Amino acid sequence: MATQFSPETTWTFLLPDLLTICPYPLRLNHHLNDTLSDADKWLVEVCGLSDDKAEKLKATGAALLGANFYADADATRLRVCIDYLSFAFLVDDWLDDYELGDARALWQTCMTIFRDPNVETEDRKALMVKSFFDRFRQTAGPGCTERLIRGLDLYFSASEREIERRMNGNISDVESYIDYRRDTSGCKPCYAMIEYAAGIDLPAEVISHPVINAMEEAANDMISWCNDIYSYNKEQAQGDIHNLVMILMYEQGLDLQSAMDQAGVHWQAALQRFEDNLTILPTWGSDVDQKVAIYIQGLKDMIVGTLHWSFDAERYFGKEGQQIKKDRIVKLLPMKSLL
Repeated sequence: MATQFSPETTWTFLLPDLLTICPYPLRLNHHLNDTLSDADKWLVEVCGLSDDKAEKLKATGAALLGANFYADADATRLRVCIDYLSFAFLVDDWLDDYELGDARALWQTCMTIFRDPNVETEDRKALMVKSFFDRFRQTAGPGCTERLIRGLDLYFSASEREIERRMNGNISDVESYIDYRRDTSGCKPCYAMIEYAAGIDLPAEVISHPVINAMEEAANDMISWCNDIYSYNKEQAQGDIHNLVMILMYEQGLDLQSAMDQAGVHWQAALQRFEDNLTILPTWGSDVDQKVAIYIQGLKDMIVGTLHWSFDAERYFGKEGQQIKKDRIVKLLPMKSLL
C-alpha cells in the first residue's frame, strides 16, 4: 500500500541526481527575450486571461521551455512554439479539473480547428488553437502537420482515460501507466514542433523506422519520469495519484525515498536505451541524414531542457527551485496544499 503522510509531520526527500547523469548540454534560443513581450500579450489578448492568471501562467515558464526545446528556431517559429506550449499548459491544468464531458468538448474543439482551420468561431479556446495553428501551418510540412494533429489526438484520448480512472478512484499498474503516460506526456506533438522549428519535414521511411521510434519512446520516458519525479510533491499535495512515484509506492510497497530512487532508475534505463539506439542509427543519404541529426538534437534538447526548466521555472518548486536544484532536498507538502 502507498505510504500515508500526515500534514502535521515534516518530511523531506531527496531527488535523484538526473542533472549530473544527463550527458547533453543545455542550449537556449537567443531569440527568447525578443519574443517575450508579444507572447505575454497573446495570453491576455487571444487567450483572454486576466492579468493575474496571465502572470501565473508566465511563472510556469512556457517561454523558457520553448527556448530550451527549440534552441535553433528563428524568432517567428519560436514564438509559435511558445504560444503552443502556453496553450498546452492551460489544457493540462484544465484537464486536471475537468470531468469527461468537458474534456471531450475540448478535444472536439481542437480537432475541429485542426481539420478545418478556416471554420468561423467565437469560442475562446478554439480561437487560441486557431491562432497558433494558422501560423504553424504557413510553413510546416504536411507530414509534420499530421504528426502534430495525431500527437494531440492521442494526448486527449489518453487524458480521457486518465480522467475516467480519477473519477473511479482507480490506480494503474506500472506497466499500464508507462504505456498511456507516453501519450499524456504531450511529447509527441512537441516532437512535431522540432520539425517545424527547424523547417524540416522528415520522410515516412525515417519517422516510421524502429530505431527512430525507439529513440522517441526513450526520450518520452525520460521526459515523463523527470516530470513525475519533479512534480510529485505538488501532485501528492493535490491528491493526484497518476504519477510514477506514487504507483511504484502502491504496487511495490515502497516508501517515498525508495520510490523516488526507483523512478530515477527508470530514467537512467531510458537514457541507456536512447544511447544504445543512437549507436545503430541507419543512414538514408547525406541530405536526409542531416535532417535526422537535427531531429535527434531536438530530442536531446527536450530531454535536458525539461530537467533544467523544472527548477528554473516555478511550476513545481515555486520560488525554491534554485535551492532545490543545488541540494535536491524537498520538503513534503501537506495534502491538498498548493505551492
